[in-house]
Amino acid sequence: MKIKNNTVIVTGGASGLGEATARGFAAAGANVCIFDMNLQRAKTVAADINAVAMKCNVAEENSVIEAISAAEVAHGIARIIVNCAGIGQSEKVISGGMPMNFEHHKKVVDVHLNGTFNIIRLTAAKMITLDPDENGERGIIINTSSISGFEGQIGAVSYAAAKAGIAGMTLPLAREFSRHGIRVMAIAPGLFETPMVADLRENEVEKMTAGVPFPHRLGQPKEYARLAKDIVENSMLNGETIRLDAAFRIGGL
Repeated sequence: MKIKNNTVIVTGGASGLGEATARGFAAAGANVCIFDMNLQRAKTVAADINAVAMKCNVAEENSVIEAISAAEVAHGIARIIVNCAGIGQSEKVISGGMPMNFEHHKKVVDVHLNGTFNIIRLTAAKMITLDPDENGERGIIINTSSISGFEGQIGAVSYAAAKAGIAGMTLPLAREFSRHGIRVMAIAPGLFETPMVADLRENEVEKMTAGVPFPHRLGQPKEYARLAKDIVENSMLNGETIRLDAAFRIGGL
């Protein structure tokens, strides 16, 4: 699918992987719509790349419906969706002899897994009404999983479960949407330079990257964005989760 002149929705597009993706698609000539809870930051990014910004809580139905409607008014129905919205909270299931607060687990799963699904179901319903392009495609949906969904670390069980769920729904979604000419893919990033990592001390970052084989560093958000663009433009990529992790594997302890 071509990127130029097509409408792209990027959730979590105000920072990190989402911001880099929004900037990358805008540079490629797309009409970009940024969905984010931080509307002020989203508007700042949007103004810089000639995009539009909408406040959106991906886990709330009405919030997503309103954002999608506003995006459609601005640029028409989106053919390209990139789901990057998420939160970075992690806790152990048992800490100090006490069980994890159940609301914490539900929030992490709600934002990452249910929020991604919420965006998919509502944007896909719009996408199927579009005319197919010259290759028979109506659209492409790219979700963000994580290597934590495959090798979850201690203290991040809720996050790992949510990211595993995103990877797990990729193929069945791709199969279901195939009749409409819509592809579904997922990217599973490894250790990336995001706002969450930026808050860590230098020695903590060094510990994180110690086991990264090559390149021996944190990933750059623009590398995630580059892969997202490649996925859009390569029609044979469908139903798969691609690890973007420099061959890194999370240890067991």
